Amino acid sequence: MLFNSIDFAIFLPIIFALYWLINARNLKLQNVLILVASYFFYGWWDWKFLSLILFSTIIDYSIGLGLAKEENPIKRKILLWSSILVNLGFLGFFKYYNFFLENFIAAFSFFGMELSPNSLKIILPVGISFYTFQTLSYSIDVYKRRLEPTKDFVAFAAFVSFFPQLVAGPIERASNLLPQFSKKRTLSPLQISDALRQILWGFFKKIVIADTCGIIVDAIFLNPESHNSSTLILAAIFFAFQIYGDFSGYSDIAIGTAKLFGFQLMTNFKVPYFSRNIAEFWRRWHISLSSWFQDYLYIPIGGSRGTKAKTIRNIFIIFLVSGFWHGANWTFIFWGGINAFLFLPILLIGKNRKYLGTVAEERLLPSVREVYQMLLTFGFTTIAWIFFRANSITEGFDYINLIYKKGFEFPAFKGQAVIVPLIGVLIIIEWINRTKSHQLDIERFSPFIRHSIYIFLLGLIFFFGQYNKASFIYFQF
Repeated sequence: MLFNSIDFAIFLPIIFALYWLINARNLKLQNVLILVASYFFYGWWDWKFLSLILFSTIIDYSIGLGLAKEENPIKRKILLWSSILVNLGFLGFFKYYNFFLENFIAAFSFFGMELSPNSLKIILPVGISFYTFQTLSYSIDVYKRRLEPTKDFVAFAAFVSFFPQLVAGPIERASNLLPQFSKKRTLSPLQISDALRQILWGFFKKIVIADTCGIIVDAIFLNPESHNSSTLILAAIFFAFQIYGDFSGYSDIAIGTAKLFGFQLMTNFKVPYFSRNIAEFWRRWHISLSSWFQDYLYIPIGGSRGTKAKTIRNIFIIFLVSGFWHGANWTFIFWGGINAFLFLPILLIGKNRKYLGTVAEERLLPSVREVYQMLLTFGFTTIAWIFFRANSITEGFDYINLIYKKGFEFPAFKGQAVIVPLIGVLIIIEWINRTKSHQLDIERFSPFIRHSIYIFLLGLIFFFGQYNKASFIYFQF
């Protein structure tokens, strides 16, 4: 079920009303409702894959209980690796089987040996990359004794399948989300107001910014040869805003929806395009995934401990794996490699932890140096996004080559020119609230200003929103 659909507009109020009607009666029943609603939400897309979520849930729940009872180190490792192999096995089969098969065949063809096995027609289950990582973190944390395993199967199943963030994150840690299913939830008018503001901002970013940019980007990337250099550059910039509006918009809707049910999810984006270098960008972009890889991959393989050579190796591993997590295509691995190369000089000169605060935190406007840093970082990021968007690495290089070969005439794209001032609205609001938990956290303003902003955004959504039920980009990951 898509957030930007009539189905969800009907589904959410019904579940919300039922949820709070039983709130004072039975916490267990409330969790059962969340579980049933989450399975219904996911099954609306394809009910057959509900068995996959259920099986993964049963495996990790059982392994958690087993780890709680087992003291033998070897047996504990067997239990942990059972969880890892099952979860990554599912992920590898559904997401990467055909990728490995096709590259295996290509490798033999290179040496003159022709193989002709058929690829399976495998449908990628929506959200599998997200919920497998979520359950994996539970098993790892229980194994490392960072977390006490739960004996409440309903609470654990609801944690795994929690519908607001099930299919595109944030990737929640069990230590944050799971205990919330065991506590009585409350709801106040301020919580409702804050939740609805964040949902409104998420819909603006998705329906207005991302989907409008998507129309332009799709048309230009489909036939880049027929466009001039400035148009190609603009299309790359629009894709940067498309993927940001699409993914962070989903996160805002998910986090806001969770608030309506009394849950607090982690922040997944912190105005990443206001970053002053690539290291800061990755602390602000898809935070739940970046921090997951840091805690469960980068640090276990050595992190920044040891020699520079090992640190460089670890940086490349985490970026390449992060790229591969996004999809079964060399473009994503190459995109990860680009970011590793961009990150490397900052690491070598010891500036990777320089910008931990928000840009111009105590000032209204940034300095000239900060503007230059943000534009340079955005420029590097946009170049990398070209390969993320391309169907092949060659296609990405061809696109960049066309930028240099074509003439720099006035940008030419038919219609949708209104996206430029709309992006301006996005940038202004995000800049004003860059230090807040979300960009419509405007409780400090007077009621007149707040309601004027709400009406303004609703008007933009009504007049300029795209109502073609465009799926979220990260559903494919």
